[in-house]
Amino acid sequence: MFELTDQIKSEAAELRKVLDAHNHSYYKLNNPTIPDAEYDDLFRQLQSLESQFPELLTPDSPTQRVGGPVLEAFSKVEHLQPMLSLGNVFSDEEAEAFESRVCQRLGRSEGIAYFAEPKLDGLAISLLYREGKLERAATRGDGRVGEDVTVQIRTIKDIPYTLRGRVPPLVEVRGEVFMSLDAFEAMNQKARAANEKVFANPRNAAAGSLRQLDPKVTAQRKLSMYCHGIGEISEGFLPEGYGALLTVFKAWGLPVCPEGKCFDRFSECLVYCQTLLERRHELEYEIDGIVYKVDRFADQGILGAVSRAPRWAIAHKFPPVEVTTSVQGIDVQVGRTGALTPVARLEPVNVAGVVVTNATLHNFQELEAKDVRIGDRVVVRRAGDVIPEVVRVVPAEKSTERAAVFQEPDICPVCGGRVVRAPGEVVLRCEGQLRCPAQRKEGLKHFSARRAMNIEGLGDKLVEMLIERGFIKSPVDLFTLHDRRSELIKIKGLGAKSVDKLLDAIERSKQTTLARFLFALGIREVGEATAANLAVFFGDLDGLKAADHQTLITVPDVGPIVAVHIRNWLADEKNQALLDALQAQGVVWPVVEKTDTKEDLPLAGMAIVLTGSLSSMTRDEAKALLMGLGARVTGSVSKRTACVIAGEKAGSKRANAEALGVAVYDESAFTGGISAIIEQLKHKS
Repeated sequence: MFELTDQIKSEAAELRKVLDAHNHSYYKLNNPTIPDAEYDDLFRQLQSLESQFPELLTPDSPTQRVGGPVLEAFSKVEHLQPMLSLGNVFSDEEAEAFESRVCQRLGRSEGIAYFAEPKLDGLAISLLYREGKLERAATRGDGRVGEDVTVQIRTIKDIPYTLRGRVPPLVEVRGEVFMSLDAFEAMNQKARAANEKVFANPRNAAAGSLRQLDPKVTAQRKLSMYCHGIGEISEGFLPEGYGALLTVFKAWGLPVCPEGKCFDRFSECLVYCQTLLERRHELEYEIDGIVYKVDRFADQGILGAVSRAPRWAIAHKFPPVEVTTSVQGIDVQVGRTGALTPVARLEPVNVAGVVVTNATLHNFQELEAKDVRIGDRVVVRRAGDVIPEVVRVVPAEKSTERAAVFQEPDICPVCGGRVVRAPGEVVLRCEGQLRCPAQRKEGLKHFSARRAMNIEGLGDKLVEMLIERGFIKSPVDLFTLHDRRSELIKIKGLGAKSVDKLLDAIERSKQTTLARFLFALGIREVGEATAANLAVFFGDLDGLKAADHQTLITVPDVGPIVAVHIRNWLADEKNQALLDALQAQGVVWPVVEKTDTKEDLPLAGMAIVLTGSLSSMTRDEAKALLMGLGARVTGSVSKRTACVIAGEKAGSKRANAEALGVAVYDESAFTGGISAIIEQLKHKS
């Protein structure tokens, strides 16, 4: 047995102090100061000390609290049944230990069903319905007493005022209020435009929105809710198990998460957890783990609860997508359009399984707003395939001196050209008279990329090598490389086979689509979706060349600013010569069927579902592309669905489509043959 020393007492006291401070920021200010993973680590350290030395445990310890204090601005509400928190596990081994405890306490290892569902990163809420009418809504608060947010909850469209069907005289429904990723991004974009505070993450955005005293503000924030539990309920209305309860919820008209599943064996829960971990970035909301629950309520009653958490449920937390690290320097990178981007050089850190050494700061206004400086401790985030970004600075101790504010450059760090910011733009750009070498390099990388001209084998390093050795200066030079084969095979690391493969890939890339070609040109603000819309609208390059500003802004997804960029690019004599030269080298594409109105768009009115992970574009880009072609992008598959676009690890939606006989196209068919898909769907309809 270890001896309780003054040092251990001091360590426990410091952990309590630090956790209390973080709880204050998280629950009262809706402004977290550290990532959840670091909070969990501190929490576990205190738990470990209190477990070893029970005399350290006090009633006011953070480990004994369920949530946060009730805000003074709201009335207090006492829950009919306590709203408990959940214990956490962080590995399969710890999860299996939870199962062992369940089996031991129930006295059996067979016949125990479990329900697994995503752990939503939102705000816990209790809804009280009396005679089927919504009477009151309250936050969890400290688990016993919460905040009355009835008026705010009534603005959430997901939540019914009146339950349907046979309902109990009284029921407390527990759930999670959250903000979808789309709603979160839209809200923060609006805040940035108005020079207002942005939220750190969707969880705090949801909490801050629900705690608005003015319900009109809450209504504008587009909150959602999923129900996932029960408190008090009139006798005779509780079904046998949790899975059955969710079915009852749906019959009453309450929203539930569609991802949850019931399993006969706990090992299947672990497989489910791994599947959701891989799919977490496909979801329209943030989750930070999986919740495992013993399904039968009778078993839950036998297992009971400890002071702050039930023994019949546990949260299996995912690896963090947010961590803290130090900024070792700030560099300025120049992109293909001349945009200057500040990038933080970081002390290497593992984020969601990837070692990150650099993170984008987006632009200099963002850098100023976040006040990132060299030497700062910062929170870094990487979600899915998104480029790592600096989320916020970790507040330093008052005694810590910070480095000077990083200054915007007035000359290009690559070519020395003048740096300007156009009216209404937040981005700095190099406007040197000679095109910046960095722009040239990034432009060639973009032109040959998989989503553009798709020249297989021509990666970034090879592009840089060919530029450095003088083989290519513009996209046209790529199509003349076959004349320099004998020189290419002499380059160390290439060889005859590699060169021949490259030349074959370049030759194949000449057969492209107008949408890919327009995207490859690198016209400012013309992404994949816009390029596809231009191709469909004009049908050929000549039509686009002849279009005036007024015509361009009638194209879906093309506004006045984008129209100016397109006109300016096409009016440049050098760019006109480039187009002629590329076509002279044999770059061709099939003519696209032209359309003039939204109703005439090739996918007008068709419902299309996206599922799985796309490697060639983001989900938002794919959605924008489809919507630009007239489609309605929906979240569920039905007999009325025109088709499903299925990326890697597509799950239940693909299976549902196949069962219903709905056409399913993989990513290669979607990105490489959208015209063929359009023809098939039109023929089908």
